[in-house]
Amino acid sequence: MRIAMLAPIAWRTPPRHYGPWELVTSLLTEALVARGVDVTLFATLDSVTAGKLDGVVPAPYSEDPSVDAKVWEYRHLSHLFAQADRFDLIHNQADFPAHAFAPLIGTPLVTTIHGFSSERILPMYAPFQDRVHFVAISDADRHPALRYAATIHHGIRLEEFPYDPVGSEDLLFFGRIHPDKGAKEAIEVARATGRRLHLYGVVQDQGYFDEAVKPACDGSMVIYHGPVGGEARVRALGQAHALLHLINFDEPFGLSVIEAMACGAPVIAMRRGSMPELIDHGRTGFLVGSLEEAAEAVAQIDRIDRQAPRGAVAERFTVDRMADAYLALYRKILGR
Repeated sequence: MRIAMLAPIAWRTPPRHYGPWELVTSLLTEALVARGVDVTLFATLDSVTAGKLDGVVPAPYSEDPSVDAKVWEYRHLSHLFAQADRFDLIHNQADFPAHAFAPLIGTPLVTTIHGFSSERILPMYAPFQDRVHFVAISDADRHPALRYAATIHHGIRLEEFPYDPVGSEDLLFFGRIHPDKGAKEAIEVARATGRRLHLYGVVQDQGYFDEAVKPACDGSMVIYHGPVGGEARVRALGQAHALLHLINFDEPFGLSVIEAMACGAPVIAMRRGSMPELIDHGRTGFLVGSLEEAAEAVAQIDRIDRQAPRGAVAERFTVDRMADAYLALYRKILGR
């Protein structure tokens, strides 16, 4: 089986720090290669893979301002689709622009929809659903106007997230600093419960950070650490008394939720989007409908056995489970 894996080009694959789509693309690619699948990763030229790397984009456009996003995205797509007949299947992880090429090729195309962001993008999905096999990353993110080949939850390498049976007394926010992700709400809950809060993440909305987050960061009870990767990232997740995931949108998945759970940290999340698919209320964390409920959940977090979140990830959210599900889908599409 020869697979072309089309990565986004905002960040390197795998990302150095932030880049959830590129991270999932890398995890799946490496798991498939380990299973003996012939995978060519089409990504930025600084990307790293055990498979074959192909591409024309010199660097990620979010890291190198000389790389024009639109120009190089279409160079990226053209480079792959010009050689589509070399592959049994193309797996698109890079959003809807690839669909424009679908009627021009005979190779089956799978698109993982990393979040259905707006009704405005529907014209780049609905007219192509007879040619493209859509995969949802949660049942909550399925659009009623589309047909889906499968729902496949993301998975992580469990061994990269060591279990911390104790944690600390401090709360954690881990994600983009953007109104959608609820950093301001996490600060309010931390203050209401008298607990220290550590915030990690790339600033995606500078105005929001300057107005709603930065003034609260006193370096003592509310501490912003910036984006983090490697051992420091895992340590931050494992030491959390609980992850506060008080989102203001219907999140399609939430990698930080399962990463924290893998380390043993329970998650307190708004009951929105995919959160009920990831969190078992009362066993691996709490689903809440308000900040008041979130504060009450903090007071009850000691009821959660930290082995339970870890066990849930081991059972349902590993990269092996994700890779097996995609392989089964590929074989079904190819009639194998």
